[in-house]
Formats: sequence, structure tokens, C-alpha cells
Amino acid sequence: MFVRSFTLRDFRSWDDVTIELGPGSMVFVGPNGHGKTNLLESLGYLSTLSSHRVSSDAPLIRAGADRAFAAASVVNQGRELTIDVEIVDGRANKARMNRSPVRRPREILGVLHSVLFAPEDLSLVRGDPGERRRYLDELLTTRRPRMAGVRADYDKVLRQRSALLKTAGGALRRGTASSDGASALATLDVWDGHLAAHGAQLLSSRIGLVHELTPFVAESYSSIAPESRPAAIRYRSSLADALPPEFADPLRTPEPDDVEVLEAAFLHQLSIMRQREIERGVCLVGPHRDDLELALGDQPAKGFASHGESWSFALSLRLASFGLLRAEGTDPVLMLDDVFAELDRKRRSALARVAVDAEQVLITAAVAEDVPPELDARRWGVSALQGDTGRVSRIDSIDESEGVGS
Repeated sequence: MFVRSFTLRDFRSWDDVTIELGPGSMVFVGPNGHGKTNLLESLGYLSTLSSHRVSSDAPLIRAGADRAFAAASVVNQGRELTIDVEIVDGRANKARMNRSPVRRPREILGVLHSVLFAPEDLSLVRGDPGERRRYLDELLTTRRPRMAGVRADYDKVLRQRSALLKTAGGALRRGTASSDGASALATLDVWDGHLAAHGAQLLSSRIGLVHELTPFVAESYSSIAPESRPAAIRYRSSLADALPPEFADPLRTPEPDDVEVLEAAFLHQLSIMRQREIERGVCLVGPHRDDLELALGDQPAKGFASHGESWSFALSLRLASFGLLRAEGTDPVLMLDDVFAELDRKRRSALARVAVDAEQVLITAAVAEDVPPELDARRWGVSALQGDTGRVSRIDSIDESEGVGS
């Protein structure tokens, strides 16, 4: 898989730019703050409908504009598809496939498979559980686009149920039996059923994904840091106390009836936690409370891993994603955002060994010499011209003045 071309309008710092690419390795070189990362961020957004840098879409719109536009032509096994998204401030986003509107933006998921490694990935090891849940869910939707709908349904039910818990809890604390409080209590059972149904699907998919990722993570980490302790991952569920003992085995192969088993366990745990949830006004059970545990030897990586070990673990998680997607028959686009400057020589070489065989690798670097020579990357110069606009120019072609965009 590779991106043949992509276009941005009013996306971050870019006013209007179109870049023609192709298979192989390409590096965008330029000073920090000139818009290199914004280029990769736009492709990551087209792949996952989210940014690796911010949690909302508003910052993606260029200052002074009311909307942003990103489009890409993607070639996969000889078939070419064009996808685009219009990000609108204060309104629902719009998307198209081959210039035909789709009902929901998430219908373009799965067209562009990508794996992006960026300095922010250190938070996968050192950050909050939400960072690791996001890592799993983005990989889930890349492999199985329908999971975007499951996630959206779960989040919608979670918000509604949380609002009901707050209403019921408020009535309980006041010692009143208001009509709103009584209504909330009466309808919680219905929302429990919806939450368990959607949550069991998401939970089963995450557990299955972790099972498949485990050997890729172990292999990737050992190749990057062979002298270090072995790396392992394990899914920790808030339903753990309600699950059958076999679910505690990290090597257990997922079964076809797991969703039904998980849904029953979900409902059981909700019934146990009902009073505590009402008292606190929050939902204490479900995939939104889970974590992906990272371990080095017999210690958790968070809090015990050195700086180098943390970088190695973060890199191994991304390389595991790449390996898993590749094993399914299609090379994802590998994007490396200014990471070679963060890695020592050994880790640079380990990353280059993977990248050199990828169908397409897109790299950003402040200094071209940071990119290992074995990648033999074509170079593009990125520079800001004036204000927030910029320019991208081929600097390894015969005519080094060739350029696009502003």
C-alpha cells in the first residue's frame, strides 16, 4: 500500500499544498516549526479519523479558516481509491470516497492503513491508561473498520448512563425521591443491557487483539534491545473479578462465544457495583476503565523502565502493529515523525531494518543525516515562507528548485 498523492487546504499551517509521492522511502527535511509533522498528521487523520497530537479536531483547522480539507489517493495491490475529509468548525465533518459522499466519515476507515511512530509515543509507556486504550482501539478500527461503530455506540451509551447515575446519585444525596431520580433508577437496567452488549463486543475484540499482538511485541522488543529483560503485554479488565478463571491466561486463544460470556460477566459486575456507581455518579465498569499492562521481566514498565527501555517499548508497540498488519497481507504506510533524532544508533538501525522493506515510508527530520543511509530516502525540503504558509520542494531531483504548495 502507498499514497500516490495527497492534498491539504487550510490544514494546520498549510494553506494549499499537493504532493505527489510513490513507493519507497521519502524524508521531509526542514527546521522545527515549519510544518513537517502536519503533513504526516493529515495522513494519520485520514487513516484513523483522529490526530496523534490533539484529542479534538478544532486545532487542525488553520487559524482564520472555518474548515480544513485533507485528501489522499491510495494504491493497494493495484487498486486506487481517493478519500477526503472536510473538517468543519462547530459542525459535523464530511467525507467522500472517489468523490462520492459517504453517510458517515468512518466509512472511509480501512482504505488507508498506516502506522505512525512519533515522539508522543513515549506516553504509551509512561502515560495514563487512556493512551494505551487509544492505541488498541485505533489498531482495531484499522483492521476491522466496523469497530468504529461499536466504539461510537459504546461511548454514546456510556454518556447517557453516566448522566443517569449523576441524576440518581444527586437525588440519593439529597435524601429525596424526585421524579427525575426515580426515573433514572427505573431506566438504569435498560442502559445496563445496552452498555454490556456494546462493551462486550469491544472488550472481546481488544482481548483478541492483545492475544495476536503479544508475540509481535516480544519479538520487536528483543530485536531492539536484546540485552534487556523480555517484554510482555497483558490486558487488564475492570471485569476481572466476574470473568471465568481461563480469561486470566494471557496466552488463551479467544473463543467464538466470548462475547456472550463477557456480556453476562459485564451485567453481573454492573449489578454488584450499582450502589457504588450511584453514590459516585460515574460508571465504574467497562472497557473505558481498562488498561494494557506493559511489563519488562517481572516488573511493570511504567515507573521501572529506564528512558532507553521506555523508548524501546514504545517503538516495539508500533513495530508490532506494523508486523500484525503486514501479516494480514498488506503493508501499511509507515510514518516516522522526527524519531531518529530521539534514538541512539542501535535503535535507529533496528527501526531502519524494518522500514527498508516497507512499501512506503514517510519520514520527517530536522537534519537529513539523522535518517539511516540504508533507507535511501528521496528528500523533500519543507520551509515556511511567510505567516503560516509553507512550501515543499524536491531537493534530490535534477531541478532542485521544483516545488509545490504554499
